[in-house]
Amino acid sequence: MELRFKNKALRDLCEKNSIAAKKLGSVVAHKLHTRLADLEAAAKVSDLIAGNPHPLKGNRVEPFALDLAGGWRLVFEAANEPVPRKEDASLDWFRVTIISIEYIGDYHG
Repeated sequence: MELRFKNKALRDLCEKNSIAAKKLGSVVAHKLHTRLADLEAAAKVSDLIAGNPHPLKGNRVEPFALDLAGGWRLVFEAANEPVPRKEDASLDWFRVTIISIEYIGDYHG
């Protein structure tokens, strides 16, 4: 899949090991880089297996999350133009091939 980033800070966190280790700790930073490799290797979101891939519930309708470690999550959204939709207008994750990393953190804590 093609990866994009919400902003430069997230891009740096994902692409620079020293920044990730300092900000997230070595365990979460290592898991982040593993999940990023999984994302890059997948052709589409539905190919993901590791990291408990799941859509977010509640007021977050379309973001998708992957578990990292210790409650930390990598959250992304579809970035295809146009965003692929099913007949009922819901997002069709089986056809999403471009994502935007939107958040890395522990939104439960």
